[in-house]
Amino acid sequence: MSQSVRKRPAASGQALSEAYDTALLDLDGVVYAGGNAIVHAVDSLATARAGGMHLAYVTNNALRTPDVVAAHLTALGIPTGADDVITSAQAVARLISEQVPAKARVLVIGGEGLRVALRERGLEPVESADDDPAAVVQGYGGPELVWGRFAEACYAIARGVPWFASNTDLTIPSARGIAPGNGAAVEVVRIATGAEPQVAGKPLPPMHRETILRTGAERPLVVGDRLDTDIEGAFNGDVDSLLVLTGVTDGAQLLAAPPQHRPTYVDADLRGVLTGQPEVAEDGEGFRCGGWTATARADRLELDGDGAALDGLRALCAAAWTAAGDGSCALDSGKVLARLGW
Repeated sequence: MSQSVRKRPAASGQALSEAYDTALLDLDGVVYAGGNAIVHAVDSLATARAGGMHLAYVTNNALRTPDVVAAHLTALGIPTGADDVITSAQAVARLISEQVPAKARVLVIGGEGLRVALRERGLEPVESADDDPAAVVQGYGGPELVWGRFAEACYAIARGVPWFASNTDLTIPSARGIAPGNGAAVEVVRIATGAEPQVAGKPLPPMHRETILRTGAERPLVVGDRLDTDIEGAFNGDVDSLLVLTGVTDGAQLLAAPPQHRPTYVDADLRGVLTGQPEVAEDGEGFRCGGWTATARADRLELDGDGAALDGLRALCAAAWTAAGDGSCALDSGKVLARLGW
């Protein structure tokens, strides 16, 4: 994939599980939701793995250790080893280790995932700004993280200690709804100190580098549900991506996506890994996919035809992205999306 402006979803004559050697899978919204496996996920991943595709699970959540994540996936029916899980805690620990002395102390504002990742890199987690830390690292600590932890970070940062964050996702999905994520906690410290952290997680390069180093992927495919982390991370890493519509991204957001948020492929769920991807072809003034033709007019998108709704969405993406060029599509899409069931 090149960094040129994408104007339509790409086609693949091969099943994606054959065209790529490694799937770099996001977890929440792709593999599971609220802790439970998403429909078709378990069977699709089993088939892809049996066909020779390496599966790796890439998460911005720095709270859980790879062992815990692997055990969760295995319990869902997806046999997984800890080496198949890459977290933002691991990415930020490597980033810190490259900038501080060996065996340096690091003030941890977060959970066990950060502590385990720091020890893996030969660093010593500490709990107080008075422990002479060489760095501060902040990651999601769960709902039990007490307010005083933010104060410890602020005390150390005010003394000139460099500040790192595993990720800056403002929200995190939970079984009860959307909750504040690590990005919201980072904002607390940013407002109090005026400082800016070095960030490791998706969509930034340290996370992609960590993933490639740990998996050895040569032809990776990023699979995700979020445009601003998964798909942008693939764009920044100059690799291909598959957006699945089982998580946070809806049709309107996809049509309005700026270039860095436009996936290579789009599919309904993880069954898309096991299939080829249909061609979206230019057809006169519009774009055709399957039984649908989509056209961008001056102020709206038009859709004509019948068939699989996903083919209609792919055709709409081509029309919207072409009309938007290197910006975001501002054309009205509500009526045509409603026809497709979005």
